[in-house]
Amino acid sequence: LFAAFAGTALHRQEVAAVGAALPLGAVAALLLLASLQLFLGAAFRTIIPTAVCGVFCYALAGWWSGMESGKRLIAGDLAGSIWVYGIVVVTVGMLAWCRRYRR
Repeated sequence: LFAAFAGTALHRQEVAAVGAALPLGAVAALLLLASLQLFLGAAFRTIIPTAVCGVFCYALAGWWSGMESGKRLIAGDLAGSIWVYGIVVVTVGMLAWCRRYRR
């Protein structure tokens, strides 16, 4: 729940670069999610909490991005796409990484 809320709040932060704005907040949100999933995998020594965290975060982000126009928390722009679809990439990567911690 923390990763979904904090990542959604963080993903809109942008840094102005030469002629464009870089969505570094979305990357930071994905790093937050990855660190939380890595902690869960190492602490419980199984991949189940890592998977549950990723699925729950993706479900909440999908719900928040699918709301009607005036209530949507995650827009369909570059930062929103990086955050929503990056959750899947990060979760699969952390599941592969946390397999090392199995008992």
